Amino acid sequence: MSFSLGRISGITIRIHYTLLLFLILVTWSLAVGYMPQQYPGLPQSSYWMIGAASGVLLVISVVAHEVCHSIVANRLGIPVRRITLFFLGGVSELPEEPRDPDVEFKTAAAGPISSFAIATILATLWYYSMRASIPPEIAAILQYGASINVALGAFNLLPAFPLDGGRILRSTIWRLSGNMVKATRSAAKISISISYLMMFGGFVIAILGGFFSGLWVIFIGLFIRSGAESGLSQTVISQALAGTTVNEIMTREVATVDSNLPIEELVNEYFLRKKYAAYPVVKDGTVVGLITMEDVKDIPKNRWGEVTVGEIMKPLSRVATVEPEASAADVMYKMSRMGVGRVLVMKDSRLLGIVSRRDLTHLIYVKTELMQS
Repeated sequence: MSFSLGRISGITIRIHYTLLLFLILVTWSLAVGYMPQQYPGLPQSSYWMIGAASGVLLVISVVAHEVCHSIVANRLGIPVRRITLFFLGGVSELPEEPRDPDVEFKTAAAGPISSFAIATILATLWYYSMRASIPPEIAAILQYGASINVALGAFNLLPAFPLDGGRILRSTIWRLSGNMVKATRSAAKISISISYLMMFGGFVIAILGGFFSGLWVIFIGLFIRSGAESGLSQTVISQALAGTTVNEIMTREVATVDSNLPIEELVNEYFLRKKYAAYPVVKDGTVVGLITMEDVKDIPKNRWGEVTVGEIMKPLSRVATVEPEASAADVMYKMSRMGVGRVLVMKDSRLLGIVSRRDLTHLIYVKTELMQS
């Protein structure tokens, strides 16, 4: 669950609810623990103000980190749809993988460079604030902002895919091997090894008395392992779908149903006798919507004989559609974003075919097997 924060350079910024929980945790830990030790003698209200402001500064820093990734990606020809901020950072959603290792390297390096640049600016401001006797509340916020940006940049440089350091590692292996999938597999294996080392280290820290610190390290290790596995899967899928258009994989002979067809006949003659779970709906020869088994489930069986398809179908305005020239990767992204299992292929209001999730899965399976052979 996430909500939109706005747009920067044409890129939608969304915040996941876990980031708000993290912001509360950061504010509390700074106000109760860290800041009273670093700046003793301040009113308790000042510590809470410093904690809240520092938490907001952390979010701004993460946004800046991800926006720099996205700006570089856009300039190198990879459009970024949106950025989602969550518990352990942010993710720039790219519709495709980088086309060459140099693009990968430049895009990945932009994030840490921006974090270190922000850290330098805030550290300089903190230094002069100390000399100018600016209120300690301001100095505390600047000091925390500088240190957290150093930590953000350093953490992302870990050679653990899909962190920035892992992507830099992948680009290096990719450049040497000439094979993106093999480079991703190698980077993922290294990342998983690092994750296990972190989880073991976190367990040792917890045993030795630093329970919460150890728990954090274990959690980060789990995050890195999950990210490496999902990143590998995403790369394999993207490469499998690359270069394939909807026109090549769509089902051209599409069974349709009339909008005046009773639900009872739809169930008996179509859902029970044919293999499809959804049918385009036509009226006077024109496609007007889509009917699925989920739509029928909402209608009591004793009314199936009197309710027609046109009354319960999804109108075409709410149905996922693509043109035949669209890429298979775009179709998969649209299915995932809209939570649907099929899209209609339309051109000039004419139905040309249909693409289902099963079609994409088969394509991925075949191409993946061929890539491994």
